Amino acid sequence: MTGLINFEELKSSVATGEIDTVLVCIVDMQGRLMGKRFVAAHFVSEGWDETHCCNYLLATDLEMATPDGYVSTSWESGYGDYVMKPDLGTLRLVPWLEGTVMVLCDVLDHHTHQPVPHSPRAVLKKQLSRLKELGFDAIMATELEFFLFEKSFDEIRKSGFRDLTPISGYNEDYHIFQTTKEEHVMRPIRNHLYAAGLPVEGSKGEAEAGQEELNIKYAEALDTADHHTIAKHAIKEISWANGHAVTFLPKWDQNRVGSSSHVHQSLWKEGQPAFFDDNAPLGMSELMRNYMAGLLKYASEYMYFMAPYINSYKRFAKGTFAPTRSVWSVDNRTAGFRLCAAGSKSVRVECRIPGSDMNPYLAMAGQLAAGIKGIEEKLELAKPEQGDAYEGTSGFVPRNLRDAMHALDGSKMLRDAMGDDVVQHYVRAASWELEEFDKVVTDYEIARGFERV
Repeated sequence: MTGLINFEELKSSVATGEIDTVLVCIVDMQGRLMGKRFVAAHFVSEGWDETHCCNYLLATDLEMATPDGYVSTSWESGYGDYVMKPDLGTLRLVPWLEGTVMVLCDVLDHHTHQPVPHSPRAVLKKQLSRLKELGFDAIMATELEFFLFEKSFDEIRKSGFRDLTPISGYNEDYHIFQTTKEEHVMRPIRNHLYAAGLPVEGSKGEAEAGQEELNIKYAEALDTADHHTIAKHAIKEISWANGHAVTFLPKWDQNRVGSSSHVHQSLWKEGQPAFFDDNAPLGMSELMRNYMAGLLKYASEYMYFMAPYINSYKRFAKGTFAPTRSVWSVDNRTAGFRLCAAGSKSVRVECRIPGSDMNPYLAMAGQLAAGIKGIEEKLELAKPEQGDAYEGTSGFVPRNLRDAMHALDGSKMLRDAMGDDVVQHYVRAASWELEEFDKVVTDYEIARGFERV
């Protein structure tokens, strides 16, 4: 038995003792899996219907702090419950953990049993519903980039996160010999995820020492976000089990390139690629041009969903393959948006802005909202950028979290598409990150000014 399983198969496997544990998970604001481990016998008898969690799980930061300022939950309201409603269509084996399956849950209001609107899965589902009303389905794919280190999470944490030595000593982009040395980690990552039902295509060395990339085949948008989240979680667990640390921090060293998570996307209608027109230049249909124009016009407004932390913005630098401008170009990796497979039925747009720290549900939802708006407004697409997009003088993406937060806060497009409550929820998340960072005295400040000021 491999991959996705149905509920009847689960009950049979529980009865034989093959499965004894069920991971019941929600996706939090940071794109992490949170939840409970159920005894499998209890899950198949009762827990499959619903369970509960504290509603602070969708109002915390990376440290699990509980900041004030959220409308949805607070100390004043007593931090009540949410309903975790298992989506049994996501039941799958977890091959890297013995006797274990996983199910993802939708998050519902405890009193009304309606979806919690700022839950990441609900945010994406709303945009997919809007798209469906227009007659389209979104087909998307994400690329996962990360760094693999010599030492374990525990060893690195005990060093104060200073002993950071990548697993390789040189740039390993497409490098077969160096990546052979890393197969004790990467091979089980590929094979376990494939056995869990994720359509993993392969892995490769990326453009820095110790940097890896995992590629998963395109799928319907919600499945893609689920695949991304499960894969990111598995990469951490499998690396930990093999004595190594990984990081999805976009920029862990100022002297090294960062890690991205490019998002490929196209729209389909009745099983056919709606972005393709054999008679149009580059094979781009008018619908695709409208959609891409929306992506470009509103990029600053959904930037927070692609780059949600202080560190996210350290990645955007000239000559690093991380874009600095919201422009498009044909098969050009210096632009924020790259046209791929021009002239073919596979024609699509690759958004190169998101970092490895993105929450895929939110990043994809923001892009879909912008693309839908471009279709509704019938926006004209500008001419493609030529040459080195780093040399341009316009169309810059926000260069820091504060600017991205203000753009999100002022976005009528996103407020109309997602709701004021959702936008305000994530504006508060951004402002909290800024408040926390603004308190910190950094090593840079001390080294620069201790003696000289």
